[in-house]
Formats: sequence, structure tokens, C-alpha cells
Amino acid sequence: MNLYTAPDPNDIERVSVEPVNARRNRQPLYAPRKKIFPKRAEGRFRRFKWFVMLITLGIYYLAPWIRWDRGPYAPDQAILVDLSSRRFFFFFIEIWPQEFYYVAGLLVMAGFGLFLVTAAVGRAWCGYACPQTVWVDLFLVVERAIEGDRNARMKLDAGPFTFDKIRKRVTKHAIWLLIGVATGGAWIFYFADAPSLAASLFGGSAPAAAYATIAILTATTYVLGGLMREQVCTYMCPWPRIQGAMLDENSLVVTYNDWRGEQRSRHAKKAQAQGLPVGDCVDCNACVAVCPMGIDIRDGQQMECITCALCIDACDGVMDKLGKPRGLIAYATLSEYSSNMSLATDGGQTAIRPSNVRNDDGSFIPAVRHFDWRIIFRPRIVFYAVVWASIGLAMVVHLAFRERLELNVVHDRNPQYVLESDGSIRNGYTLRVLNMVPKPRDVTITLVGLEGGTMRIPEFGRQDGRSFTVHAEPDAATTLKVFVTRKPDGAAINEFLFVIEDTDHADRATYRAAFNALGDVK
Repeated sequence: MNLYTAPDPNDIERVSVEPVNARRNRQPLYAPRKKIFPKRAEGRFRRFKWFVMLITLGIYYLAPWIRWDRGPYAPDQAILVDLSSRRFFFFFIEIWPQEFYYVAGLLVMAGFGLFLVTAAVGRAWCGYACPQTVWVDLFLVVERAIEGDRNARMKLDAGPFTFDKIRKRVTKHAIWLLIGVATGGAWIFYFADAPSLAASLFGGSAPAAAYATIAILTATTYVLGGLMREQVCTYMCPWPRIQGAMLDENSLVVTYNDWRGEQRSRHAKKAQAQGLPVGDCVDCNACVAVCPMGIDIRDGQQMECITCALCIDACDGVMDKLGKPRGLIAYATLSEYSSNMSLATDGGQTAIRPSNVRNDDGSFIPAVRHFDWRIIFRPRIVFYAVVWASIGLAMVVHLAFRERLELNVVHDRNPQYVLESDGSIRNGYTLRVLNMVPKPRDVTITLVGLEGGTMRIPEFGRQDGRSFTVHAEPDAATTLKVFVTRKPDGAAINEFLFVIEDTDHADRATYRAAFNALGDVK
């Protein structure tokens, strides 16, 4: 007989709420939206969400204003996508269009990062760091500050349009629109010097594209974060539909542990006196009231669940009041849950019996499995982590040792060669010297190979030689016309090298070129 008794569950307030997105009662795809009024939650996961929201929004809104000195020849904005010059600046890193593979590498890292996080802790990205989640949280902060918590908002929504209701609604939507404007404004600051663009925006002289971008992002932020909310996650986002392929029996997901929660009862003492099995759940609906997606986690895993863990905070608060151990709703793995369910049901032969998992004093028996951090470091997680880290390390090494001087050569096509009056043969080339550092430097162009050959750069006069020094502008491509001349030796095609090197010998680049001639010329 189970001698464990708990404080009276009738002391716990029961929230009158029905899940909007219930697995047992799926709504038609085109059903009208039912409003969700999530109650404010308090607890460690809610505090963590506040922390993540402050960090992510702080980075988004403030990053364009960070300065980074690159010298007098480059912009001093730390993070800048310079479309006019076709370059991306990130603090001390500068990416050119031909180095787009770095962006591809970052996208691959992002993909493996999502695989890693999902396999380890389920949809933690959705619950904490997804922009939709972050902005919905921000909009809910505004809504609660103006209209009150859940009950007050429901009462206001159901009531007639009074002056007070109109005032609150107008204020709320006006602030939402201001947040949308700030969101769009912050976005465009990544593509131009932020202080200069801000001054031109307020002065009415900014490009039309800037105002159009702000208008579009204002509208999308307002509609998606303020009006649609959970519908974006349920109907628009593909992530809920593909996450199942990334989870396994050892992935952490928000779970209602019905092996200790059932049977639910608000009259535990009376039920125990009658010899009925009584679980820890008192059916207070606190977990449903705080859910921003409007689901009941007690129905099991659902596509709509973003694993924000606010239901865990709500349930832990109730368990604390009842003097029961936390974790009725918790992050748990399928293998852990299945093992404990097997204990509670005698291997699936009976209904859930709380006495199977508890001692007489109410504590759990030793066979009950609890979360073990070591389960996260399983081969699949290690594989994802190694791949993710390897890609990042390879990119860092390549960035550290990449050449910042490049040479492109285009041979004249028509004519491919010219026979001069003294019998020598001349080929024309267009050289493009790319100086990829934000400072000017002198670069030496040298002809290597092609014995007896010389080159001439018309910009430097009619002097022939095998080496010339040119001035390369900072962060720019210097284009030169070069003529290479040599006496015929009977070969139809000769190969040689153009070699460029800065005067400090810091960077060097080569290009293998062909010298065309007639094979029968003597």
C-alpha cells in the first residue's frame, strides 16, 4: 500500500483553459484562428528565454553601430555588407565575391549546427533562438504591459469597444509598428554606414530602396510577430515537419511523464482512501495556460510544440506548492520515458500504477531512470560536433593563410598574335591585379619563362623589360594592358608565368599564360 500523501491539490488554482491545437481534436487546415492568451510563466527556463532574447535582439539592433578601424581606405563599420564594392566586412575579416565559398561554409555549418542541436535537445532552436520566437516574445511583453496578463486580456478581448479598450489596442499596435520599423531600420544599416544612413533616412534623402525595405520588414514583423504568431510555426515553417527525422530515442524533448502523473485527480486524499491509483498531476491546466502555441503537452509529442519549456516552469511551480518533486513535465528522452513507463505498467501489462515507481515515503524507487548528461555525448552527437568543428577550423585556417593578392589574365582573342616588322611576334594580355587589403601597395610584375621574351606596359611608355613595378590601389582591382614580344622559335604555343609580388614580399600570385605563334615562322 502506498503510504505517501501530499498536500491537498484543491489548494491549487485550476485554470479554465482548453488547448487550441489539440492532437485529439485536429482543426481543419482552413479553420478560423482561435486566439491564444498565454499566461506569464516564471522559472528557470523563462529566465533563460529572457537572457536569449536580450542577447539576440541586442546583437541585431546594435551590431551595425559597432566601429572597427581598418585605416583610411576602408569603412570603419565592424559588420558591413558593402554591395557597391561587392565586399563583406566582419571585424578584421574581409570577404570578396570570389571568396563566396566562406559563406557557403557558414551555411553548411549552420545546417550541421541545427542537426546537432535538434539531435541533442530537440527543437531548442525553435523554442529559444528562432527570430519568430524572439519577436513574438517581445510583442507579448508589450501586450502584457498594456493589457495585463491572461485573464485581463481575455476579458478585454471579449468586452465591448470602450474608450479604454480602443486606447489600449491603439497603443499596443502602435508600439508593435514601431518595433517593426526598428527591425527594418536595423536591417538596412548592415548594408551602408549606419550613422550616415540614419541621418539621410530622417532627412528624407535616403535611397528609395531603403524606405521600401523598411516598409516591407515593418509589415512582415508586425504581421508575423503580432497577428499570426503560432500560425507561422504551425503552417508556414517547414522545420516542425522535418524535425522528426533528426530525433532519436536519446534526444531530449519536453515530455509529460504520465508514468508518475496519472491518474490525474484533484481529490488525491479521497481517492487514496478508496484505494484508487493517484498520480502527481492535479489537472490544474497551468501547463496549457502558459503555452504560447496553445497545446496540452499531456497529449504527448505534437508538431506544434516548440520545446520552449514554459510548461515545465508552470508545472514545477505547482509541484513546489504541493511539496512534490519537480519533473512531472521535463526534458526527457524516449528511452528514459519508455523505461519508466514499463516500470509503472508492469511491462505494459496493466494501467499506470504510481505505487510501482514510488517507495512508501513517496520517493522514487532506484530503478526509475533520471536524466544523465552523458547520454548527450553519444556517437551521433559527436559526429555532428566533429563535422561542424572541422568545417569551422578549416575555414579559420584558410582565412589565416589566404593570399591577399590575386592576378587574373585574359589573352587577346582577335588577333591572337601580331607579326611585327622585325620578325618578332607580339601577344596582347589584359592583367587584373587585385589588391585585397585596405591599403595601397606597390606590386612587381615579372615575366618568368619564355626565354628571349620581353613585355611592355603602354601606361609606362615604350620601355621593354621583364619586370615592372605598378601601384595597386587599396581594396581595388588595377587593370593593365600588357604586350609580350619575342623572336619566333618555331613553336606554335609557348607557356610562361606572370608573377606578381608586393614589394614587402608578403603576398605572391602567379598565372600561367600561353604565348601564341605560327609553328612554321622562321
